[in-house]
Amino acid sequence: MSRRMDGRRLSWVRLLLVVGLLAALVLVGMSSWTSNRDAARAAESGQWFGSYVDATSTPFYPLAENIGEGQRVVLAFAVADPKEPCRPSWGGYYTMDQANETFDLDRQIARLKEQGGSVVVSTGGLLNDELATACKDVPKIVEGYEQLLERYDSTVLDLDVEGDDLEDVDSGARRADAVASVQEHAAKAGKPVQVWVTLPVDTRGLTASGLSEVQRLLDGGVDLTGVNLMTMNFGETRAAGQSMADASEQAANSTHAQLKELYRQMGLDIGDQTLWSKIGLTPMIGQNDLLGEVFTLDDAAALNSFAVANRVGRVSMWSANRDQDCGPNNPDPQRVSNNCSGTPQQDGSFAVALSANLDATKVIALPDPSPMPAPVETAIVDDPAKSPYPIWNVQAAYPKAERIVWRGNVYEAKWWTQGDAPDAPVAEAASTPWLLIGPVLPGDKPAALPAIPKGLYPAWSPTIVYQKADRVVLEGRIFEAKWWTQANSPQAALQGAPDSPWVQLTDAQVRLLVDQAEEKASSSK
Repeated sequence: MSRRMDGRRLSWVRLLLVVGLLAALVLVGMSSWTSNRDAARAAESGQWFGSYVDATSTPFYPLAENIGEGQRVVLAFAVADPKEPCRPSWGGYYTMDQANETFDLDRQIARLKEQGGSVVVSTGGLLNDELATACKDVPKIVEGYEQLLERYDSTVLDLDVEGDDLEDVDSGARRADAVASVQEHAAKAGKPVQVWVTLPVDTRGLTASGLSEVQRLLDGGVDLTGVNLMTMNFGETRAAGQSMADASEQAANSTHAQLKELYRQMGLDIGDQTLWSKIGLTPMIGQNDLLGEVFTLDDAAALNSFAVANRVGRVSMWSANRDQDCGPNNPDPQRVSNNCSGTPQQDGSFAVALSANLDATKVIALPDPSPMPAPVETAIVDDPAKSPYPIWNVQAAYPKAERIVWRGNVYEAKWWTQGDAPDAPVAEAASTPWLLIGPVLPGDKPAALPAIPKGLYPAWSPTIVYQKADRVVLEGRIFEAKWWTQANSPQAALQGAPDSPWVQLTDAQVRLLVDQAEEKASSSK
């Protein structure tokens, strides 16, 4: 006889346990999916390294010679022209045209791009007015930013906002409006522009003004690629004995928490890993502005490891100009120099340490080339009418800093030379007397000699005795006596003779003298 099972009631406790378990599984699944999506977004952003280069610091920095192939350079700083505040200038000293005339900036960038590099245009800085601070006309600010990006074929704008610029709320609003318009125009043209804002930090993170600047940009409609942190000059917020790398990491973690909360308050849901990809780190290599703060090569290696582990979006440094040892002639390494780090190093060591293992600096393996017939050498005929400098002549002598054109490229003499072809093969770059500046550009033409006002200096005469530093004019050029001389024509110096008692002033030196003379004449009226 079959036995009938007694009926059982479903326990509410069991039901709740089952529902809770299912909910937990769903939450774990969603969390895993969210985490994977966050990681994927962060990976899509990539990482890159780019040294800041002080464009106007002398001696002028040779971009194509020192920046690694395929790397970015952050060109600093484009600021408001002191005479025309709505016009961008480099450091307040050179318009874009003057920068090209004085230190061949366009040509150097063209050469950098030939090597696979790219340019980030950085505006602002500590010592001058950012364009939006000095210019009150938003459309003209937009025009200024767009001129810079177009001139240097750049798709990345770096807004370095610090000092008085950071405290100026009105200029911040103009900046946000202008940058949003720049991005809108660029998107319509099919050439999107990335925007980074570079801000000072201490170990506690961004200042209140820095956070406000980020919020203004976001409120103004800017698609902000990221916030670049100036991990330097920490002052009293750095604990006793704390390394500069540790202080930098603390500043980065603090800023990450600040930005996480800011984005949350603005209703923007950004995962932790994605947020790290929107953070940049920029140390001041070697001696910082504050005594006792020295960012060493060990700090650079440690900060790089932190950046790689957290997939930080970018790493930069201030600056490539300083990435070398100061040498024995610098008696006080604690005094900050624009041209060396103030700490023992090999040339370029900080760039190597900070860029290690970042995605954008990995060497890309090229496929094996298919067999091809040997190329036939094609003669390049230089056209004097389309060359910015004289064509190289095997019989001519060239003094240091003289520039010439040869086979479609511009070269500069590193020392006095005669008969050495600029493109002659050499075992080491140090062996050639020529420095490759960059290609001859479309639209190039012979540079016009600076107009010398009548009476600025007397014409050379064979009968006059000249003392050291006396200046004369010959064939539209200004020459300066190196020592006592009479009857020795400056013509020899014009041809590059090293033993001439005369030295020819460069076009830049002549323009400066002419400008000074004009200012003096204007002030005396």
